Amino acid sequence: MAEQIEFDQAHQALQEVTEALENGRFVHVRRQLQDMEPEDIAHLLEASPRKSREVLWQLTDPEDYGEILDELSEDVKDDLVSRMAPEMLAEATEGMDTDDVAYVLRSLPDDVSREVLSQMDDEERQRVETALSYAEDTAGGLMNTDVITIRGDVDIDVVLRYLRMRGELPEATDALYVIDAENRLIGELSLVTVLTTQPDVRVAEVMEDADDAIEVTMKDSDVASLFERRNWVSAPVIDENQHLVGRITIDDVVDVIREDAEHSMMSMAGLDDDEDTFAPVVKSARKRSVWLGANVLAALAAASVSNMFEATLDQMAAIAVLMTIVPSMGGVAGNQTVALVIRGLALGHIGDANKRELLMKEAAIGFLNGIMWALIIGGIVVAWKGNWMLGGIISAAMMTNLLVAGIAGVSIPIVLKKMNIDPALAGGMALTTVTDVVGLSVFLGLATILI
Repeated sequence: MAEQIEFDQAHQALQEVTEALENGRFVHVRRQLQDMEPEDIAHLLEASPRKSREVLWQLTDPEDYGEILDELSEDVKDDLVSRMAPEMLAEATEGMDTDDVAYVLRSLPDDVSREVLSQMDDEERQRVETALSYAEDTAGGLMNTDVITIRGDVDIDVVLRYLRMRGELPEATDALYVIDAENRLIGELSLVTVLTTQPDVRVAEVMEDADDAIEVTMKDSDVASLFERRNWVSAPVIDENQHLVGRITIDDVVDVIREDAEHSMMSMAGLDDDEDTFAPVVKSARKRSVWLGANVLAALAAASVSNMFEATLDQMAAIAVLMTIVPSMGGVAGNQTVALVIRGLALGHIGDANKRELLMKEAAIGFLNGIMWALIIGGIVVAWKGNWMLGGIISAAMMTNLLVAGIAGVSIPIVLKKMNIDPALAGGMALTTVTDVVGLSVFLGLATILI
């Protein structure tokens, strides 16, 4: 219910701002934007056509640019950032988390990125350059450097006085990290322990081991899985020498999980997960044409099978009427398996140790479903066309295709993963091609031989 209310409010705000812009009431729009939270302005920008978006960005308070950029999708963010002067962009990034600043700079040309870095103070520039030195899809590219470190040989009372002197803690801080003289991570001290331990107790006596520290080169998807399984709020990041280099917080992990989910959904349609809803027509058409071209090749492969049996189709119209049923059923069954396997691969549930068992399971499911639907479809065809031979042929083709669909639904995503090809992007199309070719070949081949 709360989500629906929030959605309605966002829709109403979009409608009010759109009407005000159309009527030239720019001062009114500026006042509205001043009363809105940065995340709401970001939503408004993403939901606005490009011309309105440009005007809204100009009417937005520059002091809010950083927080708004932090909330925008990649395509929209890149579009707005490309129009900002380096000095304004450097000013906008003040107060942003280090990983978010690095994320923005990665999308800029190298010369512009260097100019933005030159506008920063030495400490901030060093932090951002450190983040930029790691790949974007690793723990290093995801981490923040805003960590609070303490020594193990001090008392809890010293820690408390140090925290009071700081006055504030970085966002999502639930633990302090204990390091040695060479900045190696040796443990962590939760804030709960700090508050509930006697002041004269040494940190080393109550700290927890740092066994769960994340290596800086770990993939972001693996980091997200760890956070999900262990219910972390934050976690330290170390390099190959056990030196503490930063920390990852739950809000960054939520972004990774959301992006992975959007990527899987959009990839099945051949789209980028950060596709701008109001991107330019030519740009969108060019991106989609690539996927449409790949699908044309797959469709031609299936059509070539039908062409091989053109004489059979000419002689019996009933075959032409029924021939779409078998590949269609195989495609649906196979895509169910593909979706299950892609999810299992993303969650780390499928590996060399259990893929054989999964293959056998899905083959058995395909076999059982094949028998059931072969009997059902065969019976319908016999009752409809009054032809027992045709009913038997479509039954045999149905059973074969559903069995193949189960096997292919497991094999294709696993093989694509090993080839470093995104299964979400290519798995569905490859599976559909296989089931179309197999289904049509078996059905039309048996029809040619027997009828």
